[in-house]
Amino acid sequence: MKNFKNTVEDNRPPFWIFTGNSNPMLARKISEYLEMSLGKAKVGTFSDGEIRIEIEENVRNKICYVVQSTSRPVNDNLMELALMIDALKRASANKITAVMPYFGYARQDKKVKPHVPISAKFVADMLQVAGASKVITMDLHAGQIQGFFDIPVDNLSAMPVLLEYVTDNIIPNNNSVIVSPDAGGAERARAFAKRLNLKLVVIDKRRPVPNKAKVMGVIGDVEGKIAILYDDMTDTGGTLVKASKALYKNGAKAVYACATHPVLSGPAVNRILRSKIKTMITADTIPLCKKAAANPEKFKTVSMAGTIGEAIIRDFEGDSVTSLFA
Repeated sequence: MKNFKNTVEDNRPPFWIFTGNSNPMLARKISEYLEMSLGKAKVGTFSDGEIRIEIEENVRNKICYVVQSTSRPVNDNLMELALMIDALKRASANKITAVMPYFGYARQDKKVKPHVPISAKFVADMLQVAGASKVITMDLHAGQIQGFFDIPVDNLSAMPVLLEYVTDNIIPNNNSVIVSPDAGGAERARAFAKRLNLKLVVIDKRRPVPNKAKVMGVIGDVEGKIAILYDDMTDTGGTLVKASKALYKNGAKAVYACATHPVLSGPAVNRILRSKIKTMITADTIPLCKKAAANPEKFKTVSMAGTIGEAIIRDFEGDSVTSLFA
């Protein structure tokens, strides 16, 4: 960890880190990396379900970071984040950064048909109106979402940590390939493959309706190779499971899956458990559900606490965040 100095003389921290209820474990790991305690705040609900926020620290003229993924329950966690930002703003915080390891609504980044919202843009507006001065997030599903904000956005990458795990635990030799589960993720998978000096394979996929994918073919040679599927998130698991079947059908020796955000909604966990995918490697931007966490041989998690913690330090001290991933 990079050392940083307190900016006050009474041993108070140089900035505050708060968390909602979406991912307190990751928030604690970040605070441990920074060698400081989480700020005290009450984040709960009233009897009618309305969210109740109370900041229990003096944040006047302080820099504050709120760690909150907008994962399931998406709307509750998003509202918690917005209200925490508003509470800090009204408590006279100097600067408030929303640290969103997972940015929900990111897949609704454009109008795919008439009379639908651009929900990602609405979320960006909502956070700015609440009082956010900056956003730190990770592996946005659509990079152009950064342009939806009129405030700075740091889009961190989980790739270095995932690369380290894959290098240490999966790749025994160069008899491996990186696989993009669809054409849209090819650029992301290509960057992953390039760092490992491996070839890229692309799954030709059609999606007739949302959350339902049909694999059409495999573009590239996987015969006798270890195939590593790489994507930014896993939602229902349908794409990964069908892609793994296609890879085995084309002669793959073994199939692993690697994704930053384990959304794992609906039948995802059961699908992956029943599949021939050897291991599903994800980051802890979203906490694993109980069933996935109960199967550590199938689901492996790597922590982003160090990456996010270092980004917070560099943001606070005015250093380059981009150089983290050079």
